[in-house]
Amino acid sequence: MRLILAVLFVTVAMTGLSRPATAATPAEQFIAENVQRGLTILNDKQLSKVERRTQFQEFLLSLTDIRLIADYTLGQYRRTATPDQLAAYETAFKDYALAVYQGYFSKYTGQTLQVVGSTPPDDDETIVKTVMVDPKKGGKPLEVDFRVLNRAGHFLVVDFSVEGVWIRELERSDFTSYLGQHGGNVSSLIQVLRNKTQQNG
Repeated sequence: MRLILAVLFVTVAMTGLSRPATAATPAEQFIAENVQRGLTILNDKQLSKVERRTQFQEFLLSLTDIRLIADYTLGQYRRTATPDQLAAYETAFKDYALAVYQGYFSKYTGQTLQVVGSTPPDDDETIVKTVMVDPKKGGKPLEVDFRVLNRAGHFLVVDFSVEGVWIRELERSDFTSYLGQHGGNVSSLIQVLRNKTQQNG
């Protein structure tokens, strides 16, 4: 799915970070500091492959609200899914998203991610704007932005975009399109995600 390509870009960005001299807002500071955490894990040569994968997985779960993202991607079909289906879907989506990251995060190095500003769309969300630069190849910087949710001072990433394309919206479009073609069968979509998790595991 299209998430894989976008995750590739964001994972590239996370494998090399240049922290800004100052972070103008708490949300910007959150992104700068947490991407640095990801970088530290990825570049720790003393970790085994399994240890690095486990720590990076824990890092991602602490950075994002996977359940909120999963529920959003179901669109209108969330209302007709049973509680058991919702629970199974949230688990399948989490495993799928983590497997996609794990399939790519170790392949790319040398990029620089810089926080360049932010725009708050409402009281509890901030769009943190960053650019990814390849210092070896040069060229136009790649825009990678993060939608950060503020829950009483606790920040979580709930979406990200690559060159203006928001991934949560893409996945919602892909999944609801699939469900529309398969009679709203959430169990069928769960199996698709499980299969893709195995392919990317």
